[in-house]
Amino acid sequence: MTFHIITIFPEIFNSYFNESIIRRAKEKGKIKIKIYDLRNWASGRHRAVDDKPYGGGAGMVLMAEPLFKAVHDIKKKIPKKEKTRVILFSAKGKKYNQTRAKKFVGFKNFIMICGRYEGVDERVAKYLADEEISAGDFVLTGGEIPAMILVDSISRLLPGVLGNKESLVRESHDEEGYLEYPHYTRPEILTVKKKKMKAPKILLSGDHGKIEEWRKKNSKIVVQ
Repeated sequence: MTFHIITIFPEIFNSYFNESIIRRAKEKGKIKIKIYDLRNWASGRHRAVDDKPYGGGAGMVLMAEPLFKAVHDIKKKIPKKEKTRVILFSAKGKKYNQTRAKKFVGFKNFIMICGRYEGVDERVAKYLADEEISAGDFVLTGGEIPAMILVDSISRLLPGVLGNKESLVRESHDEEGYLEYPHYTRPEILTVKKKKMKAPKILLSGDHGKIEEWRKKNSKIVVQ
């Protein structure tokens, strides 16, 4: 699976994508992440990719023309037989969730457009993107964080990416999401400012049936 990310801040992804599970997924060849600087498709001496909005208003808007050129050039390098999805990150898009992440596993390529400033020329949403996605009910300064969220949430669903298969098995137990239960680890008794905080004895009992029962009783559905 290949993630193609179009942004005006290409270096913003370096740290996150080169650590932990995402880094190992790349090293194993499970995923590829390609970052594109939108300014490479800009025209003019200043390589401008934004302009003032028609009708007036505060801020600047990313222009449609360089984005159309970028997506066109990226698509030319992708075999036609490979399923590709063009995504525009937008506050007015559909809210992203785990169900969507699971459906995305069927695609081979994602072309992600990271908006900035006051937004993106609406013609990108209407004629270029397959869909608009929002990371949640809040406004961000750009689409780079949502892009990281999609890469992370989709990658971890691919076979061989997570080291512990039980992580995915647990998440599939509930059709509405997965049951998240409280976690404890050493020490058994934690003392902070003379206050003793104990881990539940049942978790140290070795009785897996009772442990599973306790976890279900103390779980909440956290992904829908």
